[in-house]
Amino acid sequence: MQFVLNEVTFLLERKKSKFISYLFPYQHIDAIKIRLKKEHPKARHFVYAYRYLNEYDQVVENSSDDGEPRSTSGKPSLAVLNGVDAINTGVITIRYFGGIKLGTGGLVKAYSDAVNGACELAEFYKYEKLERKKITVKHKDMPLLLHTLQNHNIRIINKAFDQEVHLTLEATLEKFNAFDKKYGH
Repeated sequence: MQFVLNEVTFLLERKKSKFISYLFPYQHIDAIKIRLKKEHPKARHFVYAYRYLNEYDQVVENSSDDGEPRSTSGKPSLAVLNGVDAINTGVITIRYFGGIKLGTGGLVKAYSDAVNGACELAEFYKYEKLERKKITVKHKDMPLLLHTLQNHNIRIINKAFDQEVHLTLEATLEKFNAFDKKYGH
């Protein structure tokens, strides 16, 4: 699975209709919908699709045709996201109708091509499930531990100091296992 960190825009023209696809991190979907409706008040359709992992590591996906004929825009957009194995990613394609009907096959192709175009421009990152772990160490051990954590690509999320140092760490389970095996934390 893979995801995007930055918004990408792709413009496609078919028979005088314009299809503008916006690909973005899923968590911004509500704000982006509001922004795009303000930026494109004369657009006819705001078709969306998204896929994300919920708290139970289940893939949740949804799409909307937003007034286009049934299954001609939202589902093809979702199929593209599935095809590139995108997760925690959303896409909104805005259509400005050019006066020439494309037919159902033409719409499916146009929306698919617009989302594919955005995916080709996007920089995707490999999804890794992150775990959190708490450890406690002595103050004198911190310099070596900080170096070790950096070498294992383990991030420190929180630090608390008293007689000892309490750390909340974040990394993949594999990175924690390698760290534990080598350093026994």
